[in-house]
Amino acid sequence: MIQDIAPHKLNNQYGQKKAPDAGSRFLYYDGRKVLVRKGIGGNENQIAYPTYEELKKCMPKEAAEDTEDTEYTYLFAVDDKSYYLGKKENVGILSEQMGYEWIDHQEFRCVSPKYEAFAGITGWQLARWYQEHKFCGRCGNVMKPDHVERMMQCPKCGLMEFPKICPAVIIGVIDGDRILMSKYAGREYKKYALLAGFTEIGETLEETVSREVMEEVGLKVKNITYYKNQPWAFSDTLLMGFFCELDGSDQVKLDENELALAEWFERNQIPVEPDDISLTNEMMMVFRDGYTI
Repeated sequence: MIQDIAPHKLNNQYGQKKAPDAGSRFLYYDGRKVLVRKGIGGNENQIAYPTYEELKKCMPKEAAEDTEDTEYTYLFAVDDKSYYLGKKENVGILSEQMGYEWIDHQEFRCVSPKYEAFAGITGWQLARWYQEHKFCGRCGNVMKPDHVERMMQCPKCGLMEFPKICPAVIIGVIDGDRILMSKYAGREYKKYALLAGFTEIGETLEETVSREVMEEVGLKVKNITYYKNQPWAFSDTLLMGFFCELDGSDQVKLDENELALAEWFERNQIPVEPDDISLTNEMMMVFRDGYTI
């Protein structure tokens, strides 16, 4: 899956700010887009991010020589390389003179190296959180970053805001050698997927599974069994995968506001190719290969 980047390791501990070194990466975002250089080593899908060494070439001489008083938004590290949130005033030179370009964040599903794709989408999640928490939601005052925890705090009323992580379930509904697969209605993603949904206030994860299956396809399930979880920065989500068995009728009653279709497929007829990105795909593949509850 996208977070499986071994032998590399994401180090997301947040502590006192430190100035970047020459090899530190800077991540620039504009809505859904991220700034990268493509075609590294002659591979069109291989990407790189601007380094601090490159960034200094874009700065006025005085600023490039003095890092002590400059504010940098530290994000995380991968191995010994630190990643920071870039400021847009440097984008022009990076793109015009150094070959950087904007790509859609969905390309993180297929670019390499994988650890850079995971860093890019994780940084996108944090960048949106910083953007959306500039002001206090309780009193309207300007929020300030904490230097011990990854947190924005209001200096006036004390409100604390932490990065948003939404719990959600991926659901493999099975009936013997069949699995229920679906396609979303009105969404950009058009391929087959499994049923899914966000956990509501006061619910257990298992209750979310039962409710979502009933709401989306009108089926009852039993033997709800946890499989695996995955951070999914594309939607600020912690995905938790469950398999469950059909309990009763297999007649689908489709919620057309959520789904374009939902169909039963035999193991050997699953119309999906394996990838190493999503929990959804892995669950479909392990069922195809013989998984049972």
